[in-house]
Amino acid sequence: ATSAFREYAEILPNLNYQYDSNDESMNDCPSAKILFESAMKYNMYIIGGSIPENQNGQIYNTCLCISPDGKLIGKHRKVHLFDIDVPGGITFKESDTLSPGDTLTSFAAGGFGNVGVGICYDIRFPEYALLLTKEHQCNLIVYPGAFNMTTGPAHWELLQRARAVDNQCFVLTASPARVEAPEVKGKHAHYTAWGHSTVVNPWGEVVGTCGSEEDVVVVDLDMAEVKKMRDGIPTAGQKRDDLYTLTKG
Repeated sequence: ATSAFREYAEILPNLNYQYDSNDESMNDCPSAKILFESAMKYNMYIIGGSIPENQNGQIYNTCLCISPDGKLIGKHRKVHLFDIDVPGGITFKESDTLSPGDTLTSFAAGGFGNVGVGICYDIRFPEYALLLTKEHQCNLIVYPGAFNMTTGPAHWELLQRARAVDNQCFVLTASPARVEAPEVKGKHAHYTAWGHSTVVNPWGEVVGTCGSEEDVVVVDLDMAEVKKMRDGIPTAGQKRDDLYTLTKG
């Protein structure tokens, strides 16, 4: 499926870009244009899945985070590329097409506090999430992602609950709906997503989810649960820095 990334890649705006409906350059990035206009129309924060981005010939898997007033307040390029070979399961090598990002991504979102962002395979790396909470004091981490029919049933929910408990925060995931492979092969290889967008609270409980079909998950987040969890089980202050350390590269 990554073979299609270069063909459909867009030149996306830089961090802190303020949307202007008269900016003709936005016509070259229709996906971003929809996200900006939706954030402003509905007066909401939008973490816009991921979009293939072309910057100087390098292709990135990029997530745009947009404020209610149409400002690009976060831009995450997927840090960990999905290069795997599961015997009898799936073989995939994103690095054949994509370049990795090199930054931690977070943004301030009003009453939600700081929100961290990763993309799909990033969720498998606890160090990335731990740095988001240690360095950026994130109360919530969002992972747009499309696990497949091999890794999805085994690890999708498990990893979300693990990251929520590790970091004592909310974890939200958004997945494409599942579309089965067509009988006739198309131009690019088909990818069947597991689906099941989910919300997990700081205690590790699933508090909202859906099936594999197109759906909307709505959950009221009580951010006081984050402080309650961190005060009750204060692991952040109990690290053994004399034995191990977690540092930003």
